[in-house]
Amino acid sequence: MAEESSGQEKTEDPTLRRLSEAKKKGDVAKSMEIPSAAVLLAGLLTIYALSGYMLASMKNLVAYYLSNSHSINVIPDNLTGLLYESMSHFAFVLLPVMAAVLITALVANYSQVGVIFTTEKIKPELKKIDPIQGIARKFSLQTLNELVKSLFKIAIIGYVSYREIINVLPEFMPLMDQETSQILAFMANTAFWIFLKCALIIALLAAIDYVFQRWQFMKKMKMTKQEIKEEAKQTEGDPYVKGRIRSIQMEMARRRMMEEVPTADVVVTNPTRLAVALSYDNNSMEAPLVVAKGAGLIAQRIREIAAENKVPIVEDKPLARALFKTAAIGQAIPENLYQAVAEVLAYVYGMRKKRAA
Repeated sequence: MAEESSGQEKTEDPTLRRLSEAKKKGDVAKSMEIPSAAVLLAGLLTIYALSGYMLASMKNLVAYYLSNSHSINVIPDNLTGLLYESMSHFAFVLLPVMAAVLITALVANYSQVGVIFTTEKIKPELKKIDPIQGIARKFSLQTLNELVKSLFKIAIIGYVSYREIINVLPEFMPLMDQETSQILAFMANTAFWIFLKCALIIALLAAIDYVFQRWQFMKKMKMTKQEIKEEAKQTEGDPYVKGRIRSIQMEMARRRMMEEVPTADVVVTNPTRLAVALSYDNNSMEAPLVVAKGAGLIAQRIREIAAENKVPIVEDKPLARALFKTAAIGQAIPENLYQAVAEVLAYVYGMRKKRAA
């Protein structure tokens, strides 16, 4: 396993961000064999499907020139025009094959890597002309893989061609008694099956090569645990900084909550563990609001502020627990607690009236 300068091994699968950055630089898992095999198959099948049309077009073109040979003057002045005309007819015949090959090549490449526009691979770099690195690349695993693929393809294609010719060899002798068109048809049919079998074998090798290229690319993209942590810091932020921000936000929210306690109408307690401050104005509110709540030290601080500002404190354990669990700060109390809170507020308002009297 390759090691980083820190001594850590690359044991972690690459993240989506690392793969995305590599793709922007043109570094992707790609097999050059897939477009080659796809183009070969597409061209071969297109020629087979349109062979009748192409043969008829070529016959018509040759017949046209032969039948009009007496009227066609092959002189330097009109030689360019004749050449252009014949090449145009020939290109029109080959147009379906070229279109099929072009579309297949684009689809084969796009299906592997998608659309990539980058100049990273063509930027001039000194290491690309370094002779030492050049020699190292000549003896790399990638070069060995390409050599093995080339030799294997040559061996397979040679064997398939040999077997196909051996199979049709008994049919060679009867060809001497047949017409030229029949001989050409026999040769074309034999060549087609040789090319088709070779193309299918190359397609199989291309699929195997893509799996190997994908494995090699993912191995190259592997990351160390430290790289994973550093990337997490860059994408999500430093955990310490995020924690510090959260603590500051919580402190500010707690401070604003404590500022609302003096405006409360009553503080319901548990009596020591929980404290919930309620405020109600029958002219502007449909139901009492929870302006502050807390447990432990926060509950103690709410009671202290309430006592300093002469806010009534009522001990009601079930109601305090229910409000603490179901009511959010700044929101109205749940409907199922209306009756209990109304009794507490009635009690508080009654105490105020007695004090005022």
